[in-house]
Amino acid sequence: MAFMWNSAQLQTPYKEGAVCAVGLQLSPAGLPLAWEDFAAEHDQQEGHSGSLTMVCSFWGGSELGWVGCCPHLCRPCHSLEKAKGLGKFICQRCHLAIDEQPLMFKNDPYHPDHFSCSHCGKELTSDARELKGELYCLPCHDKMGVPICGACRRPIEGRVVNALGKQWHVEHFVCAKCEKPFLGHRHYEKKGLAYCETHYNQLFGDVCYNCSHVIEGDVVSALSKAWCVHCFSCSTCNMKLTLKNKFVEFDMKPVCKRCYERFPLELKKRLKKLSDMTSRKAQPKSVDVNSV
Repeated sequence: MAFMWNSAQLQTPYKEGAVCAVGLQLSPAGLPLAWEDFAAEHDQQEGHSGSLTMVCSFWGGSELGWVGCCPHLCRPCHSLEKAKGLGKFICQRCHLAIDEQPLMFKNDPYHPDHFSCSHCGKELTSDARELKGELYCLPCHDKMGVPICGACRRPIEGRVVNALGKQWHVEHFVCAKCEKPFLGHRHYEKKGLAYCETHYNQLFGDVCYNCSHVIEGDVVSALSKAWCVHCFSCSTCNMKLTLKNKFVEFDMKPVCKRCYERFPLELKKRLKKLSDMTSRKAQPKSVDVNSV
């Protein structure tokens, strides 16, 4: 019920009745604000007395204000202002400050003892879980078999991602490096963590011998090195090569057959001799069965 001001009420002594300085409303049940219960703590301590007009600090009128005392607040507004100063939550049911850990229900803070478990009826604590608009104590909630997200430890009511031996909210299953959700895209596992393709290759993948970049796609393994598909080419004419093409190693790089045929004869002889020596070293030593 809103308090309507008139000229006769502007000098009403606050010990007989007053209005909230913030909301300009009567106290609960329409009763006037009592000195013992609703006066501001500062006035209680200092023993101020006087009469009220209106409150300029909230309504911007310089000619309005308290005469001989400080603004008096109703219980909800007084609790709100006090909690703001202490950095505490305000219970959305009783409008008093919450000294301990609040119970968050539908994104609002409450004293936990205002609620009881929807299954067993026990008084709840701040560890209570919300499921489909109902609150449950932790033991009852765990018995219901509801999957718990491996990241936020909250129940999963919608789609569930099963990975790394745990269950996750879709938006909470993310790359361990960039923290972007996979959203159904492929992920790669390493030592109990999940990575997107880019950062898995960056951290654990092959580096191209030609461009020195991490190879994100297919890898060409040749000449004891790793190459990007588009980087594996003849080092002389730049013709793209595959493992099906014939090529030789020259200066630790591939050379196509056509370019090799253009090499000087002496160079080709040296390359062939080097290739034969390398092949013999790579082959296992033969064993004379008669000597065993």
